[in-house]
Parts: sequence; C-alpha cells; structure tokens
Amino acid sequence: MFMLTVISLYFNVAISLYGVVSKINLVKKLIALTIFQDTVNMFTILVGYKLWRPGLLLQPPVLTDLSPTPETLKEFVERSVDPLPQAFVLTAIVIGLAVTLFLTTIVLHVSYHFKTVNVDEIGRAKRVYIHEEAV
Repeated sequence: MFMLTVISLYFNVAISLYGVVSKINLVKKLIALTIFQDTVNMFTILVGYKLWRPGLLLQPPVLTDLSPTPETLKEFVERSVDPLPQAFVLTAIVIGLAVTLFLTTIVLHVSYHFKTVNVDEIGRAKRVYIHEEAV
C-alpha cells in the first residue's frame, strides 16, 4: 500500500509538470501548479512518516515520567514521528497559498488587459502592441 502511494505521487508530479509546461491556458497552468505544490507537500509528509508495525501498540507517544529510563526513551522514539517535515509542510502551505493568490491576481490582470488567458494569443497581442509603440 505504501509503494502504491509513492507511485501515485510520482505519477501526480509527472501529470502536473506536464500541465504546467504544455497547457496554453493560464488558468490550467495555475491549477497544475497548485496540484504540483500539494504533491510536493505529500512527499514531504511521507519523509517523516513511520509505517505501523503489528507489534507496536496503538498508543500515542507520550512521556509520562520526568526522568525517563532508556527503555522508555527507546519506546518513545520508536512510536513518534519526525515533526520537522510537518512544520515544513505547514510553512509550505502558507507560502503556496500566497504564491497562488499572487499568480491568480496576475492572471486576472492579464485577462483584463489582453481579453484572453491563452498564452499564444497574449504573445501575439504583446508583439503587436510593442510593434505599434515602435512605429
């Protein structure tokens, strides 16, 4: 099951990068970029994930003693997950939201100015606009 998740995330990265590179609609590029950001966040969570083992009890990793024994510390480390990837993902979600909103604003302004979100049409209109200014 874990391997299937990893394979599906790789497939998701490939599809989203394909969407960012090949689509000519700016909204579709933005959607593909958002999917890519979410997939990278999932990969980061998988880095800190620990697989459940049948011998491991389903209890949360909590230290109840102020001076734990080495056995208690070993059990705590076996049960707990790394919190650093989770903190990175929370930060990446906030930054990703800000970038997505910024790019959405740019797409809205481009669509208002050029009356289209097609990259090819924007390029042609931009060349005509620059050529008319030069003359």
